[in-house]
Amino acid sequence: MNQPSIPVVMTFSGHDPGGGAGIQADIEAVASMGCHAAPVITAHTVQNTHNVISVTPADTTLLIQQARAILEDMEVAAFKVGLLASTEVTEAVHSLLVDYPGIPVVVDPVLFAGGGARLVDEGLLSAMRTLLLPLTTILTPNSFEARTLAAEADNLDACAHKLLDDGCEFVLITGTHENTPAVENRLYGHHRHMDTFTWERLPASYHGSGCTLAAAIAGLLAQGGDIPAVIEEAQAYTWETLRHGYRVGMGQLLPNRLFWAVVDEGLDQ
Repeated sequence: MNQPSIPVVMTFSGHDPGGGAGIQADIEAVASMGCHAAPVITAHTVQNTHNVISVTPADTTLLIQQARAILEDMEVAAFKVGLLASTEVTEAVHSLLVDYPGIPVVVDPVLFAGGGARLVDEGLLSAMRTLLLPLTTILTPNSFEARTLAAEADNLDACAHKLLDDGCEFVLITGTHENTPAVENRLYGHHRHMDTFTWERLPASYHGSGCTLAAAIAGLLAQGGDIPAVIEEAQAYTWETLRHGYRVGMGQLLPNRLFWAVVDEGLDQ
């Protein structure tokens, strides 16, 4: 019997030993979207639910070998890019993406740790702008990241338009860090503001929410969805992971990306 194929999402992310962000977040979110994750680690980190302590970039030769071995074996339907950690890693990922121009690319520009530590220098920022943004289908910066990537812009609308000018097809700026009663995520594309999505602001702070959103978008894109609908559905999923978030450390809560797999106790009485 022929089984339906499961879309493959290749994710480039760092390894978080606490399992809240990075490659584990990608795997769980991609699987939740009904896809298979092909994870390629871009960095090894020392971190916990409080903050990132150190980042060690992956060996770029090994990274390229791993990715090419999978790309030659599996039909990858979407790429998701997270923490890049160094200019050399960015160049390595760029070299892979340019060889597969028909595959959509979702980029979560990880520039700061949840605890506030800056994870990039000016050289890496420049490499991201020149090598990565022109290949990006959907960029998902939070407001801090948008202002950092488009430092010359004087407001978030201007940041988004600068990022579109830099080559991104769509930009979704998330508003968790803004001082607003509800969270407002703004979608831009086709040289204009396309939509604003409003979500209830939850009382806690979370480790790995950005990874979750970008990976969910990549998973839904791999299924062939329409981009505006994909972006709205991925946000709804991410919000539910936060609403069901849980505490295992002494810092931020972790999104429960597998909330949908928990059996409702009221159903098995």
